[in-house]
Amino acid sequence: MKLDMHCHTKEGSPDCKLELLENIEILKQKGYHGMLITDHDSYKAYRYYKKLSQKPEDFIVLKGIEYDTIDAGHMLIIMPVGVKLPILELRGLPVILLIEIVHRYGGIIGPAHPCGEKFLSIRNTLHGRLAQIIYRRFDFVEGYNACEDADSNMRAMQLASRYRLPCIGGSDSHKAACVGFGYTILQEYITNETELINYIKAGKSTMIGGRHYNHTTKDKLGRINNVLVYSFWFYNKACALFRRKARNLELMENQIAESIRSGRRFHRRYIPINHKDDQVTV
Repeated sequence: MKLDMHCHTKEGSPDCKLELLENIEILKQKGYHGMLITDHDSYKAYRYYKKLSQKPEDFIVLKGIEYDTIDAGHMLIIMPVGVKLPILELRGLPVILLIEIVHRYGGIIGPAHPCGEKFLSIRNTLHGRLAQIIYRRFDFVEGYNACEDADSNMRAMQLASRYRLPCIGGSDSHKAACVGFGYTILQEYITNETELINYIKAGKSTMIGGRHYNHTTKDKLGRINNVLVYSFWFYNKACALFRRKARNLELMENQIAESIRSGRRFHRRYIPINHKDDQVTV
């Protein structure tokens, strides 16, 4: 099964010019069987997809997110079917707490483009260089990102090998020209997020690869791109500060932090159980 496991959409990412349905159509034309939506701190595109009266045939759309941490760059997160955590749409959590939350609710997490841009990628953050124990807590590594150069991807795969973590790959597409440049091939056909989580947790084989997309903003601007990188650092810090009150309210009202400390898995408001069909719903 061929998937693009790093996809952005106009519906969910402010820096993306590509609509979800256009993304799907291009991927289908290129022989992909599905995609993982990984918009920045947002599930808007997936909510849009779920409301469509007519969904694309013979194509699996999976719900994921690319989360902006305050200290370790971008993280790719996949949660089980039916688990909805509003805290994941509020950027700015420290990576250690984020890992605890994701694992407490049955999800998986791994660093996006871990050896890429400064501040955006864990290996190029101070926290990521010093706190080596973090890597043992991840479930996977994005080993191939079509918007990263060969050296960055090679070091990402070496990182995964060092900590014996499976790799995933994706396009990191923000425009139509980049769609389908990266892929992950699974040896089994999966139909939802829970099956994908179980596949990765079981350590089953993944094949990754693609071709480099060399028309990124970084490629076009060269050294001037550093200005944008530092601008993003200030932007991320400002947004994290702006979202601080909302994050704290989510943590307190839903007792997430208390749940983690006490070892309890779920709080009723977040994960009420529908006993009629034994499915986890919100």
